[in-house]
Amino acid sequence: MSDQSKVKRICVIKTSSMGDVIHTLPAITDACNSNPAYVFDWVVEENFRAIPALHPGVDTVIPIALRRWRRSPLRSLFGDEFRSFRRELNRHTYDLVIDAQGLLKSAMIGSLIPARVVGLDSASSREPLASWFYSEKFPVPRYQHAVERVRQLFALALGYAKPDGDMHYGIEQQQLPTEPSTLAEKGGKQIIFLHGTTWFSKHWPEKYWRELAVLINATDYDVIIPWGTEEEKLRAERIAQQLDSVSVLPGMDLASLMRVMSEVSGAFSVDTGLGHLSAALKIPTLAFYGPTDPKLTGNYGSNQIQMVNEELSCIPCLNRECMLLPREGEFPPCFGIESVETVWQRLKRLMQQSEKQNASN
Repeated sequence: MSDQSKVKRICVIKTSSMGDVIHTLPAITDACNSNPAYVFDWVVEENFRAIPALHPGVDTVIPIALRRWRRSPLRSLFGDEFRSFRRELNRHTYDLVIDAQGLLKSAMIGSLIPARVVGLDSASSREPLASWFYSEKFPVPRYQHAVERVRQLFALALGYAKPDGDMHYGIEQQQLPTEPSTLAEKGGKQIIFLHGTTWFSKHWPEKYWRELAVLINATDYDVIIPWGTEEEKLRAERIAQQLDSVSVLPGMDLASLMRVMSEVSGAFSVDTGLGHLSAALKIPTLAFYGPTDPKLTGNYGSNQIQMVNEELSCIPCLNRECMLLPREGEFPPCFGIESVETVWQRLKRLMQQSEKQNASN
């Protein structure tokens, strides 16, 4: 390994998805603690640019629009927007580029930067061909949580020992937008329902969301429900229908939603990027997991609970579509619970535990 003591400005490539971007934050914290002279720039999908900007170790966020450019790749490749992106990549001289994604697309982005690029070796990467682009390749065991994998990659790339004990996302609350919250000022405490996810098989059944909303509506808590697509908006409206203390949030960008989330008392979530954001913001969260494995990609941090139906031997299947026939009135069948009262009581205990911890600090 070359002399890492000379490395100062580092470009990180982790473009998507939201959860993957959030999982990279603790590695930035580790690196800055190992050497305060490090300065990081970060290449990320334009929709997620607000997340790296929250970390004090990140100097410049370089947005990329791969998802949008794919709609017309030739026009995008030779257009002004891509040329502007190339100029931004070359605005600074980098001592090192860390491809924290391990995909061909991220490796090719790294190849555009005139600097030494490092990443996972072929046995550790999701797309082994990506390792061909790297000057140096590192083995990182796959069967551990994604947060720990990225932390280990950074430690190997920058030549320090990965810290033991608690990790820190490094999000500074004062970095959040300062405009007034869009929450209705009811004077009560809020629970947020993070119900939206891209995989059909990861959705917690809507009837459970509705039953939970009815239950909480009778307490001194308010429920707020965000949405990102028209389908999610319609589901949120059905969940909130005719419940006085349950409201659907207006459409908002990610930065504004982070401010709203930072004010809530607790969250219920499926396996979704906003669930990982909830963990990074240290919100007491109960997350429902079905086809994916919380040991590898679950909500990670303090005051987090993952609920898994351990009665099904097919979990985790990692399938976007469920192969089992649904029980009557319920799909997908991954999510077995005793009752919504059970999950509500579990979150209440988690929130009480968090309040005691905050009071003692």
